[in-house]
Amino acid sequence: MSSKNPEPQSLDDLAAEAEAIEAEQAEIDANRAAGGPAEEPASDALEAVTAERDDFRDKFFRALAEAENARKRADRSRREGEAYGASRLAGDLLPIYDNLSRALDAVGEDLKKDNAPLVEGIELTMRALLDTFTRHGIVQITPEVGDRFDPKIHEAMFEAPVPNTRAGDIIQVMAIGFTLQGRLLRAAQVGVSSTPAN
Repeated sequence: MSSKNPEPQSLDDLAAEAEAIEAEQAEIDANRAAGGPAEEPASDALEAVTAERDDFRDKFFRALAEAENARKRADRSRREGEAYGASRLAGDLLPIYDNLSRALDAVGEDLKKDNAPLVEGIELTMRALLDTFTRHGIVQITPEVGDRFDPKIHEAMFEAPVPNTRAGDIIQVMAIGFTLQGRLLRAAQVGVSSTPAN
């Protein structure tokens, strides 16, 4: 028995010492069963080593769980960084979309004929921007007149009583909204009916 070393340095040392004590105890138990001389068991030493081993084992498993939780947190942070890290850039691109959209809406049929290459260039730029949005998980929120106002995705810019509508109906769409990977990037800007219920 290694009573000279009361504090083993590692879990392996503790396990080896516990196994030696358990083997010694098994030999004593076997001698008793065979009717041979019975020595006093080294139960105090065995209990101390077993308790110390269990303490080290508990600390080891706690450290292992802590490391696993830290790895999961880091992995979640990395995934969120990949998905939402570009939200500031995406938000800065939305006014460009708005300006291109206004430019296309302002072009009448006579301007389309006279400036076909310019209008086509604006349309191609808008298409390229929308393709880029799609590739990066930016999705449009496009409410229609008559839809119900949803405060999660719509921003009410004004309220007005409009005949033949219910309170909370969208009566005008001023700007479409966008989400980035399912998270709201910009709410759709709408006008809402305030017509009281009859």
